[in-house]
Amino acid sequence: MEDQRSFSFFPLLSLLILSYLTLEVLGFLKKSWWDPIRITKMMEAQGIRGPAYKFFHGSTAEASKLLVDSMAKSVELSHDILPKVQPHIHYWIKQYGRNVLTWHGPRPTLVIGEAELVKEILNDKNGVYPKGETPKFFKKLLGDGVAMAKGEKWARHRKLTAQAFRADCLKGMITGIVAAVESILTKWDELDGKEVDLFKEFSILTSEVISKSAFGSSYSEGKIIFTKIDQLAAIVAKNSQTVQLPFLRKFMQNRDDVESSRIEEDIRESIFKIVKKREERKEKGEIDGYGDDLLGLLMSAHHEIDKEGKITMEDVIDECKTFYFGGQETTASMLSWTSLLLASNEDWQERARKEVMETFGGRSPTSEDTASISKLKTVRN
Repeated sequence: MEDQRSFSFFPLLSLLILSYLTLEVLGFLKKSWWDPIRITKMMEAQGIRGPAYKFFHGSTAEASKLLVDSMAKSVELSHDILPKVQPHIHYWIKQYGRNVLTWHGPRPTLVIGEAELVKEILNDKNGVYPKGETPKFFKKLLGDGVAMAKGEKWARHRKLTAQAFRADCLKGMITGIVAAVESILTKWDELDGKEVDLFKEFSILTSEVISKSAFGSSYSEGKIIFTKIDQLAAIVAKNSQTVQLPFLRKFMQNRDDVESSRIEEDIRESIFKIVKKREERKEKGEIDGYGDDLLGLLMSAHHEIDKEGKITMEDVIDECKTFYFGGQETTASMLSWTSLLLASNEDWQERARKEVMETFGGRSPTSEDTASISKLKTVRN
C-alpha cells in the first residue's frame, strides 16, 4: 500500500514542478519578448524610436560598448560633459531624436529631452508619471527613503525632511560650514603649491559638514558610513548595465549580491549606533528633545504617538542613508565640476575672485552675505 501511495505521489509532484516551470518560462517569454515588441510598436506609432531591442539584454550591450569606447578616449577641457559621462544617451539622442526609448533588459526606459515634456512630468500632481521599480542594488544603497518612496509615504517623508532645510535651519549651519571650509583652506595653504585631488578634498569637506549639521555626529563616525556607501555605490555602478535572469535571481546570489548585503548591514549598524547615541543623550537630559537637525526630526517622528505621523526605525535609517549619500556625493561633484569650469575660464575666475574680495575682504562670510554674491550664484548655477 505504501509503495502504491509513493508511486502515485511522484507523478503528481512531477506534474506540479512541470506546471510551475512552464508558467515561469511563459512569463519570461511574455516579459522578455512579447511585451517589448508591443511597447516598441506602441511608441513608434507616437513617433518615438530608439536602439533596437535585443532579446533579454535590451540595449544594455550597446550602452556598455559606447561607455567603454568613451572611457578609452581622452577628454578635452569643456563644459559639454554629456558625451563623456553618458555617451550612449548622447549618441541615441543624435540618432533618434530628443525623446528616446531604451531598454535595460526587458524593462523599457523613456529618455525625455524636450524641456516642455520634462516640465510637465515634474509638475505632475495626479500620479500619471509614477516612480518605476527600484533596482535591487539601488534599494540597498538608498533604502525606501524620500528619493525612492512613492505616493503617500513620499509626500509624508518629503514634508518631514524639508523641515530640516528651512531658511532658519540653514542659517544655523553657516558657522559650522565656514569653520570646515577654513580648515581645509588652511590645509591647502600648508601644501605650498603641491597638487591637490579636489574631488577627494571636497568629499572630505562635505562629509564633515553633513555629519555635523544633519546628524550631529563627528567626522570619524560619518567617515565609516561614507566609506561603506562609496563601496556600495561602486557595486551599483558596476551592475548598472547588467541583466539577470528573473528565475535565477530568486534562487541564486552572485558575489555582488552577497557583498552588497554585507555592506548594507554594516551601514545600517553604523547609523543605528548614531541613533542610539542621540537617544541616550536625551535620556540623560544632555539635550532637550531629540534636536532640530535632520536626525532629531526623524527620531521625533519615530517616537510620535499619532500613528499618521509616526515612522519606523527602518524609515529613520533609510532617510539617513539617503542624505548621507545624496548630500555628500552630489555636493562634492558640484564643487569639483565648478572648480574645473573656473579653472578653464580665467575671465569668470577673476570676476568671482574680485567679487569675493570686495564683499568679504578678510572676514568670514555670514548668511546675510548671500544677496551680495550674484556672480558666484551665476557660477554655481
